[in-house]
Amino acid sequence: MLKIAVPNKGALSERATVMLREAGYRQRRDNRELTLEDPAHGVEFFYLRPRDIAVYVGAGTLDVGITGRDLLLDSRAAAQETMALGFAESTFRFAAPAGTARTAADLQGARIATSYAAVVEDYLTDLGISASVVRLDGAVESAVRLGVADAIADVVETGATLRQAGLEVIADPILRSEAVLITRRDTPDPVGLDVFRRRLEGVLVARTYVMMDYDIHNEQLDTAIALTPGIESPTVSPLHREGWSAVRAMVPREQAQSVMDALWTLGARGTLVTDILACRL
Repeated sequence: MLKIAVPNKGALSERATVMLREAGYRQRRDNRELTLEDPAHGVEFFYLRPRDIAVYVGAGTLDVGITGRDLLLDSRAAAQETMALGFAESTFRFAAPAGTARTAADLQGARIATSYAAVVEDYLTDLGISASVVRLDGAVESAVRLGVADAIADVVETGATLRQAGLEVIADPILRSEAVLITRRDTPDPVGLDVFRRRLEGVLVARTYVMMDYDIHNEQLDTAIALTPGIESPTVSPLHREGWSAVRAMVPREQAQSVMDALWTLGARGTLVTDILACRL
């Protein structure tokens, strides 16, 4: 049975649980449950602190896990990323008091507060910058004002919170993170991982595309197909109405409205867009 570590709390947990359900796996109904078996699909889930998942997988105690790329790298565990999952995106940046620094090189000799000490230390080492990393739990925006650091390294979204603390973003991003699937490094894939990974890939494809159906006059068929080429090729069927065809194709979700506009201008009618629940390519 494939043993899978899943985050037990927070937004990462919620999004992972939704994805696993969409992939056809049972998930816990009570957040107090720490384990759940799904014998029909040959898996067992273990709900753990997101920061601990890479440690368990790296030690070989569990076969595979879902966690953040930032947490994986910060753990320095013997685990590796095998698949990006497309949610829980975040960007790590340096921030310093306005006007005090512009590049990472300006942090030479500085004290840098962060909740991800290993990530920052490794990044600074790669750049050849010598600085003191101060590890803090939770929010670090107040570290400079309270005198324990000269700069911080943290997740940055809009930068509004930093500006309120008198800080500004500097230098290039340290890391772009998202939820990832991880396995133990330098070991063969565990039995059942290929099926598990295909199911998650199917969910990602289903979220990325929609199915589009429309009717088009045959004189415009080739032009319409150029707008909706599908994955391999669209399905084209003759209609009872002479000179018309029905077309079905997968279309990128974020382009669906623009494609519909173009098809309407071309003369397409009866256009329908539907969600895809699962997909294997």
